[in-house]
Amino acid sequence: MTSTKNMTFGSPLRILFSFALPLMVGNVFQQLYTMVDSMIVGQQLGLDSLAAIGNGEWLNWLVLSLVQGFAQGFSIRLAQNFGAGDEKAFRKTYAASLKLALICTVCIMCFAFAALRPILRLLNTPSEIFPITMTYLSVIFAGVPIVMAYNFLASVLRSVGDSKTPLYAMIAASLCNIVLDMLFVIVFQWGVAGAAFATLIGQALSAVICYLSLRKLEIIRAPKEERAFEKGLYGKLLKLAMPFAFQNLIISVGGLVVQFVINGYGVLYIAGFTATNKLYGILEIAAISYGFALTTYVGQNYGANKIKRVNKGVHTGAVTGVVTAAVISAVMLLFGRYIVSAFISGKPEDAAATVDIAYHYLCIMSSFLPVLYILHIYRSSLQGLGDTVMPMVSGAAELVMRIAAIFFLPMLIGTEGLFWAEVFAWAGADVVLVASYYIRIAGIKKIYRDRPCADDN
Repeated sequence: MTSTKNMTFGSPLRILFSFALPLMVGNVFQQLYTMVDSMIVGQQLGLDSLAAIGNGEWLNWLVLSLVQGFAQGFSIRLAQNFGAGDEKAFRKTYAASLKLALICTVCIMCFAFAALRPILRLLNTPSEIFPITMTYLSVIFAGVPIVMAYNFLASVLRSVGDSKTPLYAMIAASLCNIVLDMLFVIVFQWGVAGAAFATLIGQALSAVICYLSLRKLEIIRAPKEERAFEKGLYGKLLKLAMPFAFQNLIISVGGLVVQFVINGYGVLYIAGFTATNKLYGILEIAAISYGFALTTYVGQNYGANKIKRVNKGVHTGAVTGVVTAAVISAVMLLFGRYIVSAFISGKPEDAAATVDIAYHYLCIMSSFLPVLYILHIYRSSLQGLGDTVMPMVSGAAELVMRIAAIFFLPMLIGTEGLFWAEVFAWAGADVVLVASYYIRIAGIKKIYRDRPCADDN
């Protein structure tokens, strides 16, 4: 049976970790099938196919991040309604969010297909991998409704404190994807299209599991009168979600600029960056999980007016995140070369050069991983407070830093500069997010200073 979790009382460390742990496990499985997908493509189809998927990575993430932005933005108000104990408001928000999610799906899908070919040309995609990238992304973009279904349903479940169902859904999706990858790519010889079909079928399975769990919740069953159009509510939801989506959009634009520059260095560099970027998800698994946990935790406690408890949870999350990042960094520095080697095949000299590129990039990112974790902690905390504007501004800071680094550092230190763009982007966002959080929390405390406030235990 679907369970909910009230985060407005109890130990913040225990609550955050118990909520984040299933998400981490789910993300491990998600990254597992992403890695297996890339390994099968790299080993069975060669460096060109691996480079083709990598060439489309940021464009794929741009579309995915728009979906995630709207889904997570809507869930912020759901978490606040749940924390305040206002079931009627929760049901109204859920009904309105569902309608908006359907509209957003159609708009994002139209944008994805309209932008696909022009953006790939703007990226200076090498001719030998252009048609492969087109094939892969065409299949992926056809599945935007599936991606929205999973992300929306999982976000609703997380808003009421259920992080276990998305875990079960992701485990099932991962296992399904791995089996279908081997079947479609190795047995049926469908190439990169087979890998894309396997991904979408796995995500469809995860969406079904989340839906079956969500429909058991009494709190979402709204009478007809509560499902009626309410202009003010739709506006409030879009006010939360639009900056969230736009933040992801401008981060993606920075990534596309980086991809444009990398494409100018040839297929080996593209393949090397692709191999490491497939491990990017592993690096930030815990960061994303802590972020989801904090968005729900902060949203519920802010809705319950427990401001001191909000601050305590954020500090706990920051310390836990930095420690976790240090452990992951150590593992990657020790074993990263062996891991990236599993993605790469081809002529011995080409494979060796690609591994060197991939491992060097991985070492730099791993060494500064705590910077990325601080980004996720404070961005998610601001979003839980209902502030999606400053996280959007932090996305602009990422964009500026990423573009500045990728264009100017190679002029100063050669190709070494290519590897530092991500670290510079994280640092730029951190400056905005940490300062914004403490300014925001100080303002909230001032508002509540002379008002009755809930017990923060």
